[in-house]
Amino acid sequence: MTHPRQEAAARVVVVGSGIAGLTTALRAVDAGHEVTLVTKDVLEQANTRFAQGGIAGVMFADDRVEDHVRDTLTAGGGLADEAAVRVLCGEGPARIRELIAAGVAFDRGADGELSKGLEAAHSYPRVLHAGGDATGFAIEQALAAKLRRAGVSVLEHAFLTDLVLRSGRVAGVALRIDDAASRTLPADAVVLATGGAGELFAHSTNPRVATGDGVAAAIRAGAIVADLEFYQFHPTVLAHDEPFLVSEAVRGEGATLRNARGERFAFRAHPDGELAPRDVVARAIAAEMTAQGDAPVLLDASGLGHEFLARRFPSITAALTARGMDWGTVPVTPAAHFAMGGVVTDLHGRTSVPGLYAVGEVARTGVHGANRLASNSLLEGAVFGTRAAACIGPDHASGAWAPRLTAGATGGMGATPPAHPATPSPSPDAPPFSRAALQRLMWADAGVVRDARGLEHAASTLAAWAAQPRQPRSERELEDENLLLVATALVDAALARTDSLGAHWRSDQPRPGATPASRTLENAAC
Repeated sequence: MTHPRQEAAARVVVVGSGIAGLTTALRAVDAGHEVTLVTKDVLEQANTRFAQGGIAGVMFADDRVEDHVRDTLTAGGGLADEAAVRVLCGEGPARIRELIAAGVAFDRGADGELSKGLEAAHSYPRVLHAGGDATGFAIEQALAAKLRRAGVSVLEHAFLTDLVLRSGRVAGVALRIDDAASRTLPADAVVLATGGAGELFAHSTNPRVATGDGVAAAIRAGAIVADLEFYQFHPTVLAHDEPFLVSEAVRGEGATLRNARGERFAFRAHPDGELAPRDVVARAIAAEMTAQGDAPVLLDASGLGHEFLARRFPSITAALTARGMDWGTVPVTPAAHFAMGGVVTDLHGRTSVPGLYAVGEVARTGVHGANRLASNSLLEGAVFGTRAAACIGPDHASGAWAPRLTAGATGGMGATPPAHPATPSPSPDAPPFSRAALQRLMWADAGVVRDARGLEHAASTLAAWAAQPRQPRSERELEDENLLLVATALVDAALARTDSLGAHWRSDQPRPGATPASRTLENAAC
């Protein structure tokens, strides 16, 4: 007699090795599936590795899930899907306990209790850290080690070139191995966990592998994407030498922002000053930089004491020391940090394409809305990676695919999505295409602050580049094509949304207007 678990066994390919991909792969192999994890670099090299701020969750008796829900919805600017937010905040504590069981050593006080951290827009200090400012690294190391012991096949240096479709269903992935050989992996289910697209912009906190490969492949496969206009810019990235993120937790501990005249300016933008939502602080810094000739603003942590800062933020302290700097006055600038939009999913990671799932930053689950609450991203990867893995078996066994496009997200205003803008005419004055030119264009015209004129210029330039004949052969050239496709979709979405909302800020319409709902998928149980 065949065991029920074996009846639902599927060939699963997970693309990406951050917390979302690792969680999905571990859960899927535990459920009896044949799992291959594909990663563009080595297993441990993913966005998760660089996450300093921490992971948010209701882990203390005097905190409430309802408060975490409220904080997340407030940060999301009215566009977050409340059902998804309740899943995130309600299931988050269990996922954090599982991380602890997997060996993640979150920071604890002398009494052995978990240490509390406060970050912007949280009403309670519910953020957990590991190694002070090395939370993502600790999670990545623990989960990668567990994965290597779990019987998951790992294929490193494997670049996703496309999804393989058969009769409208995903049937595998096409890969480029070591920037040379091509290979196709057949699969009953493919899980995209490829992260974001920070390489779209001239300034980014992301590693160089973040080139939007998953979103681009999903677009080519006909998957629905949404909310691409909402790209979060982290307010404080070291503006010296190589970019290095200066965690929001530094401001949570009491560091202040000052302009060239030594004035604290953040309170002019928001009553919470340095602890306002990220989009507000990023715009305040950008405006102050413009006012002082594009010079960076200064993060002043001198009042916290060097000994405390070295203990609490060892990675940042080491980065400053390596650059011959100290904590007194740290020059900072905003930089592209996190994509709130992506491939639209239901509450179980299913996309609009049968057999295709998306988890983590590549996905648009609806939990972030127009602006991500600090330290919810690692939580999202763990929660929705677990949910996606739980549905692969039942979906494979039944052959059904539940998600259907609905009129609007439950967290929105019930309106239809923004109107699709007219197809732009290619600019006759477009410079030659290169990644650097694309990054400069996106930073200038689709960055922290946008307007119709800049977005239209970006759209016509992108159209001209798309019309140029190219024959990409190397992995980098294929990445550039992915970036061009994602940039076009992002600018298209930014032009369509004419009001300002969250991380999408239009200087030609600075007051938030009506909030059209994003496209979403009808949810169904596994």
